[in-house]
Amino acid sequence: MNLTCEDIFTELWNQYSKLNPEASKIQKLLSSQSQQKLLNDHVAFRTFNLSRFGIDHLAHSFKQLGYEAKGEYHFDVKKLYAQHFEHSNKNLPKIFISELLLEEFSDDFQKIIQSMGKEVSDASLAQEGVSFSGTHWKKSYSNYKKLYSESPYGAWLYAFGFCANHFTVFFNSLDNFKSLQELNDFLKNNNFVLNSSGGEIKGSPEQMLEQSSTMAAEIEVVFEDGTYKIPSCYYEFARRYEMAPGQLYQGFVAQSADKIFESTNKI
Repeated sequence: MNLTCEDIFTELWNQYSKLNPEASKIQKLLSSQSQQKLLNDHVAFRTFNLSRFGIDHLAHSFKQLGYEAKGEYHFDVKKLYAQHFEHSNKNLPKIFISELLLEEFSDDFQKIIQSMGKEVSDASLAQEGVSFSGTHWKKSYSNYKKLYSESPYGAWLYAFGFCANHFTVFFNSLDNFKSLQELNDFLKNNNFVLNSSGGEIKGSPEQMLEQSSTMAAEIEVVFEDGTYKIPSCYYEFARRYEMAPGQLYQGFVAQSADKIFESTNKI
């Protein structure tokens, strides 16, 4: 089976909207307000920098479909490294993949993840749909809590595995909001909770990118030692500004993304 970009993004959205039921509600709400088609700016993924799990591995299937690496980003406080990828077909969303730098965490943290990694077969990681293949390991809530104490990012990845961490509404495709703040107010008036870390709007016109996001709603996740509610996925909104006439900035701002990552923290 040779998956197309459309196949992959359809599978990713179906999986993502189950983990984040708010996304479908927001999509329908915004679509009902706009005459234009709602476009997706980028899809983001998380991984660990284990030898078989890193960015290069997750990016492989997208590269085979024509995606190319365009930018890289460092997050010293979160202990992350990231790259973004673009397709020559500008109607396709960008791909943003970040990885947790395990060597910068405690021995206990590393042992949990390394043990988890050993449970995953090479065959599982070689499948075309690895980007939406979920977890391939047993998981306990006790381990989740240990990981969360050092890295909410790492705990989220341990709990949900390979899947879209978030989709992103391309604000510029909306025709009924004059500013990202106006969109944020609309969402709050419809009872969606936004990420306020570093301010509801991250970035600025001067940086050529403004971003905001919902906070991930909690859903029930089955662990070996019980079923618990934990933060799942979130929805992001990105407004891009012109670098030159008719040319929008396509990269990301590390300082802003650093705060966006906190959308999966517990409220």
